[in-house]
Amino acid sequence: MAKNGVVEGDPPTATATAELKRELQRLVKAILSEDDINVDTIDKTHQTLFALKDLNLKQRPSSFNSHLPFPDEFRCPLSKELMRDPVILATGQTYDRPFIQKWLKAGNRTCPRTHQVLSHTILTPNHLIQEMISQWCKNNGIQLPDSVQYLNDEGLTEADRDLFFSLLERMSSTLSDQKVAARELRLLTKKMPSFRALFGESTDAIPQLLRPLSQSNSNVHPNLQEDIVTTLLNLSIHDNNKKLVAETPKVIPLLLDALRSGTIETRSNAAAALFTLSALDSNKELIGKSGALKPLVELLNEGNPVAMKDVASALFSLCIIQDNKARAVRDGAVRAILKKIMSNVHVDELLAILAMLSNNQKAVEEMGDLGAVPCLLNIIRESSCARSKENCIAVLYTICCCDRTKWKTIRDEEKTYGTISELAQNGTARAKRKANSILDRLNKAVNLTHTA
Repeated sequence: MAKNGVVEGDPPTATATAELKRELQRLVKAILSEDDINVDTIDKTHQTLFALKDLNLKQRPSSFNSHLPFPDEFRCPLSKELMRDPVILATGQTYDRPFIQKWLKAGNRTCPRTHQVLSHTILTPNHLIQEMISQWCKNNGIQLPDSVQYLNDEGLTEADRDLFFSLLERMSSTLSDQKVAARELRLLTKKMPSFRALFGESTDAIPQLLRPLSQSNSNVHPNLQEDIVTTLLNLSIHDNNKKLVAETPKVIPLLLDALRSGTIETRSNAAAALFTLSALDSNKELIGKSGALKPLVELLNEGNPVAMKDVASALFSLCIIQDNKARAVRDGAVRAILKKIMSNVHVDELLAILAMLSNNQKAVEEMGDLGAVPCLLNIIRESSCARSKENCIAVLYTICCCDRTKWKTIRDEEKTYGTISELAQNGTARAKRKANSILDRLNKAVNLTHTA
């Protein structure tokens, strides 16, 4: 039976809520109907709203951050809070996923509780503890967030994680499934850094990604190869992945295959992947020993404008270490670079590589034999790029110190255009030093001639 608009038998909180809503309606009508604003009515409206808010909060289940004491086994050792997504580390210890992920992302490779070195960083869901926590929360009226919507510190939901593993499984399915999965992984790892990080959590993730390329390289669909290689490029951008990606056994050989075959975008992205991986010195050595310099030089020789910049970046980064300079020279880098410079292709980038190679004796001899001196003098005279002029004079100095027969060309250039003197006056600090050193040698040579 109804009484004052409230059904008898309603709980007290429901009755109070209904009464407060009626009072709020009455007050709002009064405010709207009165010509003059009544301050007392407005104050009562505020009080009624706050009372309704307080009553509504009391009716809700306790929040996740409830201060109700909970069993120690439900507490994350890192956050000291009730775990929402308990996972097991390699040592058997259980942590809340976002907090242990943050620990691992910071570069730690030990268990925070036992201090043992981790054999791997795979995180396994602890379903038993999860069920026990859920039951305890239910018994105590505590509402946990939906696990599917629960975001970890990198913005991933459990649904995202399920999608990730589902896509990797499809890489072992039919060709059509592989193509769809590879394209999706390429897009996800491009847009979401959190998906790049996921590959570091499982030792099988990268081998699963590569499976279509590993099975039969001769029959790989070009688009599938391109998507997988581009995904590797995306993964290598993530700093914590660089070592893992490079040291996964099949990655470097498959990138070298991609450098030699496939679409031009595949080849370009393979070069870009080698460049990003080579940020680590240990990777520079690994990539150099794998034979990567030769296909990079071959791709440079082809001169495709899409790939040139990525190839130049990869060669520059790899040739920072001495052993790779020797490999690059042996594989024809000097000839390929000078050919492009003389054709006015990516001159600034390629001059930087040439300058880096100029402390290799064989490279310097080859530069002299291939006519580098007049080419470099011409660039100093006509280029507006200070860095390019600096690299040119550095290479010239090295060539001339190695081969006295090249001094005549430089002396003639100086007599006709004053190229070296002008650079000694207006170049960068390094360019001035090199230019003055060459001028000193020229003057000494002239003085020695006069003395004789």
